Amino acid sequence: MFIVCGEALFDVFATGDTPTGIGFDGRIGGSPFNVAMGLARLAQPVGFLGGIGTGFAGERLMRALADEGIQADAVARIDAPTTLSLVGLDAQGVPSYAFYGHGAADRLLRAEHLAAVPTTAKAFHFGSYAMVVEPVAATQRLLVEREHRRSVIAYDPNIRTNVEPDLAVWHATLQWMLPRTHLLKVSDEDLALLFPGRAIDDFAAEALAGGTPLVVVTRGGEGAIGFTTRDLVAIAPERVTVVDTVGAGDTFQASLLTWLAEHQRLSPAAISELTRDELEAALRFAARAAAITCSRRGADLPRRAELP
Repeated sequence: MFIVCGEALFDVFATGDTPTGIGFDGRIGGSPFNVAMGLARLAQPVGFLGGIGTGFAGERLMRALADEGIQADAVARIDAPTTLSLVGLDAQGVPSYAFYGHGAADRLLRAEHLAAVPTTAKAFHFGSYAMVVEPVAATQRLLVEREHRRSVIAYDPNIRTNVEPDLAVWHATLQWMLPRTHLLKVSDEDLALLFPGRAIDDFAAEALAGGTPLVVVTRGGEGAIGFTTRDLVAIAPERVTVVDTVGAGDTFQASLLTWLAEHQRLSPAAISELTRDELEAALRFAARAAAITCSRRGADLPRRAELP
């Protein structure tokens, strides 16, 4: 069973001017929520760990978890607002975000809430701003420290500088996670923010030396590269008419984890022993899934039947 840790929120898209202002379309999102949804749609047992508010927006998030088949036993219901993320798209469909979440429920997860994490969980995904804002960041680090020697830890920094503008915080978190992470998925855009001018290969070598056995760098329209201590595998992107790229990275991560689970490679030892052919197959599976998401509006992740 997977447990995905972090934030669930509303992505709010502008739909155009109205006679009295601007129209908005609120859609359920948040990088960790998207990963959980992706895993559930790919027929993986998954639960969500995070703080969700008690107001009407929080109730809608809880219904979404149920609708998608995501277990909510570890959700902490907290009397606080729900984060809103205003999303703007450029001409290529690439999103930019403005977050409104100070004091919101997704930031208020505390150590006592970890008692609800199911003992059946064998793999955990962490990522995005819940890893760098307090107190939820400290809570998640406690969970990583508790689990990384016996469970798979997956991590995607998914940097949002409009939530935490200090890149040193993101950098420190990544460095702390490297020896505790078995699958690191990071975008080339995030690497460029953290390590300006640094070659991808150099970063991957550092991460592998730091203890992470599998490093995957996604490169948008240029595909993805996977690194182990033995192999480097680069794949081209799947060709698709892009509507937008919201949720593409989350789809990629959920699909990588699904491939590992379906091929009995979801353990720290098995990830360390992936062959070149297995790594290439996993990357291609994830790229096909991400292409489907890019062909649709918003984070509308694919279901297992859509992927051969």
